[in-house]
Amino acid sequence: MSFLKRIFKKEENARQVNKPNDLLKGDIIVLTDSFALPETLRTQQFQVTAINSYEYEHRVDTEWVLTGNDDTELYLTLDIDDKTYLKFSLKIQHQDVESLFDLDDFSTIFDEPGEAFLTRQSDNAFTSGWTSEQYQQTIFSNVGFFHRKDHRSENLSAYEGEDSGEQFELYQLLDKEQSKGIELEVWHDGDTDIFLTLYRPTTDIIDMFPGS
Repeated sequence: MSFLKRIFKKEENARQVNKPNDLLKGDIIVLTDSFALPETLRTQQFQVTAINSYEYEHRVDTEWVLTGNDDTELYLTLDIDDKTYLKFSLKIQHQDVESLFDLDDFSTIFDEPGEAFLTRQSDNAFTSGWTSEQYQQTIFSNVGFFHRKDHRSENLSAYEGEDSGEQFELYQLLDKEQSKGIELEVWHDGDTDIFLTLYRPTTDIIDMFPGS
């Protein structure tokens, strides 16, 4: 049963979801059928299953964890500048990185001053539609803190200690059009999470529904 069918069985909900920043845990988004999206995203429904916060020196980003009908998990943040874009992130594994890039080239991401240039080798079924041919590094070792909290409704601690969030270093590369990217989060214990990122107009969300 789809997310929407479940919602329609509930009584009409007075709460409205009009823009991405309104999304709360349990809400549903529906994506466009645009061929600019990877096939795994087109016309798909995703439910917000968690909300986290990424704290940097001059801003805090909200992260919505999205789960699809087939249990596909994505991460959504908003890239806000002159215009607002959706930034979808897909977590990939070591074997995906091996398929996509020469590992010696990939390791230069961690070399100061952060000028890595990567050329894609080949996609696999999982990464198809998410990647570009070439990437240039744009961020080197930017310190941030990850909070399993929604900063819009919960205060983030300004002090060190167990409530200060999990510290990490961010590395980023973007393609020439700045529409696709790679991000690496290196955690305090040395673990590294790698994501493919996709920047899309907010109109790619064609509908939003409150989950409760």
